[in-house]
Amino acid sequence: MNNINDRCRDIGPFIPEIDDDTIICRCEEISKGEIRKAVHDGMFTVTEIRRYLRCGMGLCQGQTCAKMVKSLVAKECGVSPATLEPASSRAPMRPIAMNVLGSENGGEYS
Repeated sequence: MNNINDRCRDIGPFIPEIDDDTIICRCEEISKGEIRKAVHDGMFTVTEIRRYLRCGMGLCQGQTCAKMVKSLVAKECGVSPATLEPASSRAPMRPIAMNVLGSENGGEYS
């Protein structure tokens, strides 16, 4: 089995696939091909992909794309997805009006 931390190993050349334009991260509009290319550029972990491309940093915080990103990274690296550490996740956030934060009755005007 290949070690994901072994940066000296050759994972082969990047070969475009017919479905590389498929959007994986809808929040940040990142395609399958961009993720695959990032792996071939040296990003071997989900956290590196997240920091490099911003996958999973949009409004959903990776709730919709994290598993797909992880499986793509694992496939390109030739390892099992179970060997990859997941990126840290946070609860999805929404903008909130200041009057909601500043009032005792949840933003309702008296």
